[in-house]
Amino acid sequence: MITLCGMPLSNYYNKVKLALLEKGLPFTEEFVATGSKDETVLAATPLGKIPFIRTEHGPLCESMAIVEYLEAIAPQPALLPAEPYAAAKVRELMIFANLHLELVARDLYAQAFFGGTVSEGTQARVKKLLDRNIPAFKRLAKFAPFVAGEQFTMADCAAYVNLPLIGLATRIVLGSDLLVEHGVDWKAYTKMVGERPSAQRVDADRKVAQAALVAKKG
Repeated sequence: MITLCGMPLSNYYNKVKLALLEKGLPFTEEFVATGSKDETVLAATPLGKIPFIRTEHGPLCESMAIVEYLEAIAPQPALLPAEPYAAAKVRELMIFANLHLELVARDLYAQAFFGGTVSEGTQARVKKLLDRNIPAFKRLAKFAPFVAGEQFTMADCAAYVNLPLIGLATRIVLGSDLLVEHGVDWKAYTKMVGERPSAQRVDADRKVAQAALVAKKG
């Protein structure tokens, strides 16, 4: 049995959770806050990052490594095409969504979602990078109807949890949804993916966690 460790407010936790649900793999969940200094956590994820999983063979961290592991132990239903080039293109899209879009936009989250402030310099840097990176992602993405084409893949596990955050953060902090500005219709895409049972489960659990956080602060 796999144990998914982290919290439902994390987009990367939800990326892995989507993959687990899509594959129908049995798993349990264990709440672990990001940045934990607990030695048992650091033994599994040395940087204290979430998500990570516990398996019968030992722990595994980093969401990209985890979804690749899930694909290897449960090839069906496939989240990667069988043809090597097509599979590489899915991985390419996942890297773009994670590193060139979400990781850049993440510098806005403190102001967008957590009541902090982001300097004008940081805002300008993020906008400059996203004005370059979003059109590059758009060149690769097909949205036909899924990110990589006709089939739901690992790339969708990444895009579904990341694109809304990028759109909302840029709109709140920069005054414009840069995804929409560059022609990426993420709302129609996430609405379509959101009809999948796996996405509905992820969204429902995230909303419960959000409500609990609000209640705790209030």
